[in-house]
Amino acid sequence: MAEGAQLAPSAALDGVRVSERAALATAPWIGRGDKKAADRDAVAGMREALNELAISGRVVIGEGERDKAPMLYIGEELGHGGPATDIAVDPLEGTSLTAKGGANALAVLAMAPGGTLLNAPDVYMDKIAVGGGLPEGVVRLDAPLRDNMRALAAAKGKDVEDLRVCVLDRSRHDSIIETVRAMGARAILIGDGDIAGVIATTQEAGTVDLYVGQGGAPEGVLGAAALTCVGGQMETRLVAHDADERARAERWGITDLDRVYARADMAGGDVVFAATGVTDGFLVDGVHRTREGTRTQTLLMHAAAGTVRRLSTHHGVRGGA
Repeated sequence: MAEGAQLAPSAALDGVRVSERAALATAPWIGRGDKKAADRDAVAGMREALNELAISGRVVIGEGERDKAPMLYIGEELGHGGPATDIAVDPLEGTSLTAKGGANALAVLAMAPGGTLLNAPDVYMDKIAVGGGLPEGVVRLDAPLRDNMRALAAAKGKDVEDLRVCVLDRSRHDSIIETVRAMGARAILIGDGDIAGVIATTQEAGTVDLYVGQGGAPEGVLGAAALTCVGGQMETRLVAHDADERARAERWGITDLDRVYARADMAGGDVVFAATGVTDGFLVDGVHRTREGTRTQTLLMHAAAGTVRRLSTHHGVRGGA
């Protein structure tokens, strides 16, 4: 892939249509307790929409290996011909959230020129992320959390006590949560959906100042794609808990599990990122039916254009995208 390659001019709107299709397909399952059915229909909707695009697409970040869910699988080719395009997907970020009717479920897609997104195995990943407009290296994955919080507060002109640190609510993060609270800051705990947690660091309203913790590697690459569009920072490291996960990483050519990946190592160049709300959340509203049809809201970021948009779309009574 030539240096500086860009996506087709239609890529941003194409990305919205794809994530919208997945969200609309998923919406009937909100609150109905069947996360597998919700994921299945999200995958089907996203696959159908991607195959309508004029691209030679290849899935480099798919979903499903870890929980045996239906998947857009890594290596799957999509589209009906056109520019070589890397595709990273999470057709339903928050399957349990959707099944329970909880907040922050999303249909998520990133596209970039072929060869520019990290092909990460479906293992876990340590992550730290902040939004744009900050000094380079203001936080580091291997620095003590207390030092990172002090440095970030100084860079933002805040008191440490005013920081909002987003963390997945898991027992493995107990020490992180304790440290945040011991520093007098706020720990914003989320049950699922760490893509939303990473993206929240980019929001002007100050929803989240820092994201930290361990989550899925595929979700890490999707978060990096979003941050690429706004100049945010992220450092990560893959985590293999056992021989099976180490073998899984080796299958994708990754043998150095001590390597720290910067944001640019995971997603670089021209990137389109689209996240359509399935349920209401702190990034976007979910799918809502009205007398006139169905309304969706999508967060759309485009690196080459330097734009961040929230698009509210009204779909006709048949729900067409």
